[in-house]
Amino acid sequence: MKSIQEIREQFPTAKNRIFMNHAAISPPPKPVFEAMQNHLEEFSKTGIILLQELDDGKKSFAKLINAELEEIALVPNTSTGLNIVVNMLNYPSGSNVVVTDLEYPSVVYPWLKKKLGVEVRYVKNVKGKIPLRDVEKAVDDKTAAVAISHVEYVNGFRNNLGAIAKIAHEHQAFLIVDAIQSAGAIQINVKRDDVDFLTAGCYKWLLGPAGAGYLYVRRELVEEFEPPFIGWASVKPEVFETIDFWDIWNLRLSETASRFEVGGPSIIGFIGAAAALKLLLDVGTEYIERRILDLTAYLMERIKELGFKLQTPEEKECRSGIVHFYIENSEKIVENLQKKGIIVSARAHGIRVSPHFYNTKEEVDHFLSELSKQS
Repeated sequence: MKSIQEIREQFPTAKNRIFMNHAAISPPPKPVFEAMQNHLEEFSKTGIILLQELDDGKKSFAKLINAELEEIALVPNTSTGLNIVVNMLNYPSGSNVVVTDLEYPSVVYPWLKKKLGVEVRYVKNVKGKIPLRDVEKAVDDKTAAVAISHVEYVNGFRNNLGAIAKIAHEHQAFLIVDAIQSAGAIQINVKRDDVDFLTAGCYKWLLGPAGAGYLYVRRELVEEFEPPFIGWASVKPEVFETIDFWDIWNLRLSETASRFEVGGPSIIGFIGAAAALKLLLDVGTEYIERRILDLTAYLMERIKELGFKLQTPEEKECRSGIVHFYIENSEKIVENLQKKGIIVSARAHGIRVSPHFYNTKEEVDHFLSELSKQS
């Protein structure tokens, strides 16, 4: 295992910034931009595209969430992954879907289309947490799906996916998970937690570029649904791996999750994503989660000592890489901090801090010291 100092050498931003805004958009570490740069240089010289990295990325994402390669599809972002699932499910008359009032818009908006004709039920948070008893009350035999973020984007509350899956499945509903605020920071096990669908873009905690993401579809469900969008990438490999004309008279969809892919992906984006996933897996997901939770625990204690109103649940099982607290003039303070090389976000009338595994307690202390001068 490399030391934290050696690890930090892979992150150029760590040399002149305190970047703790990984819940927004993360700057790429060296292996990511080097992989993308090398691809562009090679392609510009030879005109040859090597696509092995696309499968490498799929394999790595599958390993990251404890899935199989055949259960992973390439998508450009989380919103696309969610929309694919929403638009391929069946909705008998009187159907409802269950979401929460802490969700990012992309988790909710697709259900609000009039064409779907489903009732959207909102489980309200209680002091920043989603009570399982209230999820249970909202779900019934007419529920088509429960759509939820593994980690809520504002306050960092971590939902119990296994418990929610149990509630959903008792009523033959599906569990759909937005994992963009957990993948790369918090360990995910889709088999243990019985998740049906999960999707995440790569530009936050996964440390990859925008334009690359992954969709997990539980193996038993892959061939149960017809994709809402279909293109050359949706069919069986033998259909397009040929020197003959394409078979445009028959639709032979892939028997794997690649049936949910449509057309040409952002090759350079997925090359960067593959490099980012390799970095995370080489470091180790258990180590990464432990460091992040240690940093956020330290940050929360210091925030309370300074007298700020913490909005992130403190129970370890509810925590993630996000810490949020109320503070007046948050936008102005964040702007001033940025001028001093400290990058965090203004969210929900407060400040959201999201350190990754390569950040340090010394950086947290420096952030809080500068914050005290601003407030």
